Parts: sequence; C-alpha cells; structure tokens
Amino acid sequence: MKTIRTLGLALILAVFALFISLLFMGQYKLTNQAFEDFRTQKNIASPLFSETLKNKVVDQEFSTPFFLANSIAKAVESANETHKKNKEWSMVIWEKPHSLAYQMVKSSGTGFVVQNKILLWFLSFGLAIFGALLFMLPAIQLKGPPGIKNNHIFHSSATNRGWIAWFVFAFLISFYLVLYFRPSYMVNWIYLVDPISESLSGNPASQWFLYGFLYCIIMSVMAVRMYIKYRHNKYQVLRTTSVLFFQIVFAFLIPEILVRFEKPWYDFKNAFPLDYDFFFRWNLNELLESGGFGLFILVWGVLLTLVVVPVMVYFFGKRWYCSWVCGCGGLAETLGDPYRQLSSKSLFSWKVERWLVHGVLVFALLMTGLTLYGYFSEAYEVFGIKVQTLQDIYGFLIGSIFAGVIGTGFYPIFGNRVWCRFGCPLAAYMGVIQRFKSRFRITTNGGQCISCGNCSTYCEQGIDVRAYAQKGENIVRASCVGCGICSAVCPRGVLKLENGPEEGRIGSSDVLLGNEMNLMDQLHDK
Repeated sequence: MKTIRTLGLALILAVFALFISLLFMGQYKLTNQAFEDFRTQKNIASPLFSETLKNKVVDQEFSTPFFLANSIAKAVESANETHKKNKEWSMVIWEKPHSLAYQMVKSSGTGFVVQNKILLWFLSFGLAIFGALLFMLPAIQLKGPPGIKNNHIFHSSATNRGWIAWFVFAFLISFYLVLYFRPSYMVNWIYLVDPISESLSGNPASQWFLYGFLYCIIMSVMAVRMYIKYRHNKYQVLRTTSVLFFQIVFAFLIPEILVRFEKPWYDFKNAFPLDYDFFFRWNLNELLESGGFGLFILVWGVLLTLVVVPVMVYFFGKRWYCSWVCGCGGLAETLGDPYRQLSSKSLFSWKVERWLVHGVLVFALLMTGLTLYGYFSEAYEVFGIKVQTLQDIYGFLIGSIFAGVIGTGFYPIFGNRVWCRFGCPLAAYMGVIQRFKSRFRITTNGGQCISCGNCSTYCEQGIDVRAYAQKGENIVRASCVGCGICSAVCPRGVLKLENGPEEGRIGSSDVLLGNEMNLMDQLHDK
C-alpha cells in the first residue's frame, strides 16, 4: 500500500511539472485579418492602438503568450493616456487592458497545445486525478479501523508551516494573482477546457470557466479523502456530499447550461451580500432585459437574502449554508481540511475577526445602498463619490484579493477558514442572526470532558471549544459554522450539534460540575 501511495505522489509531481511547462508551450500569431476583425467587433476607433500593434506584434510569431499580452496591454494604456489627455473620448478603449489582451492572445494561439487539447487534458488533469486517488485510497487500510486520525499532523512539513506548506502557499497566491490580473499568461491551461465549456455553454472557455472547473475537480478529489477519513461519521459524509452537489450542480453546471439557452449566468445558491454585484447597474439591466426569467432571478435573489437565509439560520444555524451549501466552505472543508489546526485561537485574532468581518458587511451594505440609489436616480455620483469607483474598490479588495488570493492562498499558513472568519459578508450577516435568533447550538457535557483539547485544536473558526466544554455551557457563537469536527474528534462524546428551543440557549449549564454540588447530599436524598 505504501508503494501505491509513493507511485501516486510521483505521478502527481510529474503531472504538476507538465502542467507548469504548458505555460511556455505553443505558438501565437495575431494575423492582420484577425486583428481587424477583433477591432471591428470591439468598436476600437483608436488609430494609435492599431498603429502600435501593427508595428510590434501583428503577423509575427511568438513562442509564449507573455510578450504578446504585455505588448497589447501597454498599447491600450499608451493610447488611452494620449486620448484622455486630448479629450478624445470616442477613441478611448474602456475595456481593461489585460482583459482585452487575454481575448486577443487566446484567439491568436496555434501549434501543439491548441491542436492537442484532449490529449493534454488527459496528461494533466486526468493523470493528476488518477495520481491523487492512488495516493489517498490506500489510507483505508493504512489508517486501520474507522475513526479520525491526525497522527503526526504537527510533524509534517505540509501541515505545520514547513517548506512544503510555504511552497503551496506561494503557488496558490501566484495562481490567483495571474488568474485575476494576468489571465492571458495562462491561455494554454484555458485551451485544455475549451471542449468542456463548448459542450456545456456552446462558448470557448474563459479564465473563470477554468477556475470553476478546477474548483470542482479539486473539491471532488479531496472529498474522497474526507470520505475515507470521516467514513464512520454520517454527518461529515452527508455535508461533504451536500457541498459537492451544490458546487458542481448549482455553481458550475446550471449557470453554464443557462448560457447555452441564452439566459443570464446565475448561481441560484449565491446569496447577497456574498454575491456582492447582484445589485450593480450592469447586472440589474441584464436581468431586466432578459424578460420573465431575469425577473424571476431578481425576485429569487431578494427572497433568498431577506427570507430564505434568516429562516434557515433560525432553524439550523449558519451550518445550513456554510457547511452544507457554500462552495467557499466546501473548498475549505475538502482542500483545507489538512490545515484546520492552523487557525489562530488567540484573543487578538478574535478581535480582528469581529472588526474586520463586520466592517466588510457594513461596507457591502453601504456600497449597495449607494449603488441602488444611483441606479434609481440615474446618478453616477452620490455625495460626490462615483458609484463605479466604490464598486471597483470592493470588487478588487474583497472579490479578488480577500476572497480569492488571501481566502484560498492562505490555507497552508493561516488555516482553512481565513475568508469565512475575516472577510465573508454573508457569514457576518448569518452570524448576527445565529447569535441572537436561532435554535442552533452545540451542547456540552462538562462532567465527561477530560480537557484533551482536541476540540479547540481542530476548530477551524478559532473558537476555544474546550473552555465551554469544561464548564458544561452551550456553545453559541456568531462565527461557528457547524462543521461538527469538534464533536467528531471528541473521544468522550461531550459535544453535540443540536437544534432546540431558544430558551436557555445562552448561558445555560445543564450539566452540573463536581464543584457545584455535594455528591453525598445527592446520595442521601435518594
């Protein structure tokens, strides 16, 4: 079995090397005809942009996408600078430079990668999946009888901030930065998923399709690890299956299929304010222009936020979304499971968490309020602030940097729920409801607690669970996502996830501790 694991690991490393090398393969040639067609399609009227590209890149061959992409982006920036200075607004190219560069680079690809998409898909994604399964499946026998085992987790370089963890950290950060800000650099990766995208939506793949596809693949593969590790725990198996279903079906497949039928791309499980651009002008216009179906999406989005979310939190707590539905939580619970013990339990982290996550929520609400006011009043400025500027700032800082780069990239160093703890506005919204108006709590049996500390160690939200368990107090915290790991790792069955009446939920101590009573008096009474 160990030999099979070693072969699996070797295969993963070989595929990873191939995957990285794909970035530097292929040929790129932007023909004059293709350039003119693209310029006409995008209504680009700038003669400076056209002249610069024709002199530098048009009808020339390149072995990597990097020079071509940078040349196009610089040409856009240079032309726009001149046109804005001369107030030639009709000639300004309003599309983001690297977004335009990505589109032109992708259309100019030729050579080995473009001609062998399916083959390279199997040599990269296919073999990576096979290697991961070879590495994980032997754990069924190697780990022995069912039961959660975290042996040597603090001795491994991969799970205790060693060099492997720092390498994964650097790779994930780099991947997200390139994905968000330089998508033209990864066009060869995007080519590989073109056939899948075309079969679903009828369109070639974008960098976001690649991201969604990788998201689903990684969650599915790492879910196998979850099934093996937690195979004795029905709750963990159920919630893992649930997040897989909602991510693959609702967040990936349905939106792409909607596009095929010329409907708006929409994730029906993504509630505002996590879906922060739902009330942006461009989205509202797109929904209203889509007729009855667009109006249905608009109504559903409002009801999901104002009715469905509060009602579900009341009955089941945040766990109904954060642990059963949310794709961010699903990735954190699968890919991020080996890192949950790294979540900081310090008082300082808790204070930062409270201020930061609720600050993001307040900013999201203010931004949305100003956006809606600007939309209905047809004003592009509110109190001297450009609505678009607010949206750009939020999208960049929260949607890109915090949710993407930091949210996932920081797993190996800071734990698997960085985004959920410190940045998710929906988590903050649900947390307020869960804390003050919910039936959900984690009950404790203080008389059975042996103070082993497993519960606190593996709490991904940084909650000192042991402190509650020792006192026999219900755990009622706004940050708790109801993952149930604290209960699963408890050797004495002290902790239970329950939905009960609100009375006695906060400050309750149903279990009498030894120092709160005289046992001899109890004996004599009987």
